[in-house]
Amino acid sequence: MKKTVLGGLCAILLSAVSTLAQAETIRIANHGQAGIDAMKSTVERIEKKYGVTVEVIEYPAPDKDYLTKLLTELGAGNAPDLFSIPTTAAVADMVEAGYLTPVTKALKAWDGYANLYDVAKELAVSPDGETYVMPFMLGIQEIYFRKDVLEKAGISTEQPKTWQELLDRAAEIKQKTGAYGLLFPAGVSWGSGAFDEGFQHLLVGSKTPQLVDADGKLDLNGEGIKDVFNVYKELIDKDLMPTQPLLGPEPWVVPKYQMFPAGKLAATTCGSWCYIFDWGRESKNPIPEVTKVVGTWTVPGESSGQYVLANLAAPWAVNSKSANTELAIKALMEIGSIETQVSYAARIGNIPASKDAAKNADFQKLTELVRIHAAAGNGVFLKQASGFGTVSEGVARATEALLRKETDAAGAQKILVDYVKETLGDDMVK
Repeated sequence: MKKTVLGGLCAILLSAVSTLAQAETIRIANHGQAGIDAMKSTVERIEKKYGVTVEVIEYPAPDKDYLTKLLTELGAGNAPDLFSIPTTAAVADMVEAGYLTPVTKALKAWDGYANLYDVAKELAVSPDGETYVMPFMLGIQEIYFRKDVLEKAGISTEQPKTWQELLDRAAEIKQKTGAYGLLFPAGVSWGSGAFDEGFQHLLVGSKTPQLVDADGKLDLNGEGIKDVFNVYKELIDKDLMPTQPLLGPEPWVVPKYQMFPAGKLAATTCGSWCYIFDWGRESKNPIPEVTKVVGTWTVPGESSGQYVLANLAAPWAVNSKSANTELAIKALMEIGSIETQVSYAARIGNIPASKDAAKNADFQKLTELVRIHAAAGNGVFLKQASGFGTVSEGVARATEALLRKETDAAGAQKILVDYVKETLGDDMVK
């Protein structure tokens, strides 16, 4: 009997020791060498500050594959304690699924909170009013164009003021240079980029600039959506936008990394990272003097207005089933430090969400990004809602049909609406 009791106590003790050991290790998911490198000093700082071991688990690099694996593990209850989310369109759905830990109280108590741009704070708030992510980096997106190509051909580099002026400029580029005039990412292979880097650029300046009504319901029958798809259709029908590369795997490689550097594509949507990662010093195919020969336009509205699209760039979150939530939240706040923000900016080219990053000596060396950082306060964005991940996939399918010339703008909108209804149910769509 005594032996049985002693054995039980030993088992309990061993279990407690094991639990303690597990609690002193934080598992984080990361993907892409640049992202892993950007986090290296932060990982070391967390380990030193809290006396813990940080286990970095490398996930598949393409965002779509990374998100699929992450969602699978979250659903199975064995995902890491901390992870980045590659598209903000997925955040609301992850909240709805109960995968994320609310961090509102900790974030507002964090000494870096007051210094965040308002747009970053607003983007981080979920439809239920809670915050679940660290909004430490911003993706500031505009239209990037080959200033040298346009000037050589005698084409104006002035800011287009309407969608029609933008389309007319693209047509003039094609006529005078033979280069494609404008690219909006599109199609299924581009994944969430068809929504994040394409569709929403135009939607925010349309007649119906939001996808969520006052009741939080998805409003996908607005006139603006059809008008946006009409822009895609005109670009495709008039051969102003390269379509064949977008129908294959890794559709960004040819237009972004080959055609644009070669001057065979003259304008494309992109984010601040393009000056470093796509065409700058971190690129495999850099454009010499990139900040001199590549200019930027804001995205014009349908009939007026100028828009700089802001979104959270790969925000980090805490697993709701973390073995040590308190420690994971402390680590999350370390990820929000200006040091980590500048590290990400240097390696990936996104914009620090803290205003004081402008005072950081290392950030000042990133001359490509300093001007864009100053403009971050003017960013606009789409309000988030549950179901945005499905809307993003629906936009990819709708634009795929346009690329294949299988439908018109109204048909593309129907593809989007039908897909979202079939996936989420009729009640989710207005």
